[in-house]
Amino acid sequence: MVMNRLPVDAPGSEDEFRRVEVRRSARRKKTISAEIVGDALVVLIPERLSRAEEQEWVSVMAQRMSERRKRERLNSEGALERKATELARRYGLPVPRSIEWVPTQQSRWGLCDYDEKAIKLSIALADYPAWVRDYVIVHELAHLSVPDHSAEFWQLVARYPLTERARGFLIAKGMEEG
Repeated sequence: MVMNRLPVDAPGSEDEFRRVEVRRSARRKKTISAEIVGDALVVLIPERLSRAEEQEWVSVMAQRMSERRKRERLNSEGALERKATELARRYGLPVPRSIEWVPTQQSRWGLCDYDEKAIKLSIALADYPAWVRDYVIVHELAHLSVPDHSAEFWQLVARYPLTERARGFLIAKGMEEG
């Protein structure tokens, strides 16, 4: 296996990673992967990729790894589960079996799997104020009791005192549930 090590500057990754290292491999045919080693982002790519494709993949992988780090920080030592449990108890809602951040939510802030009692939150919420994140969690917790957006559902959500303010904030951001 031939591996070249080439430090590159990935747009947008300067703050997140001190170094970006690209390793090219003749044995690697299609897959591209990345890992964080110390303070460096190491991107593993097929040798045949052009420099432009390399830069594109470095940017993609830097973004993915940055989002992964953000999720890990936000859920360090079960912080998200504790927050969901606290909000459920405070507003008389069910506690989910699981709650997690996901990078793939593009059309919703949150998603509740009623049958599995599981909640997924868009990582985009991580950049918003805590009271907005809390609203989305309460919204999804309410779905554990009422799977639709009926009047009964909105009565549960309205227990959160900043509901209207948070909904307005999310509408201003271009996406609001219900």
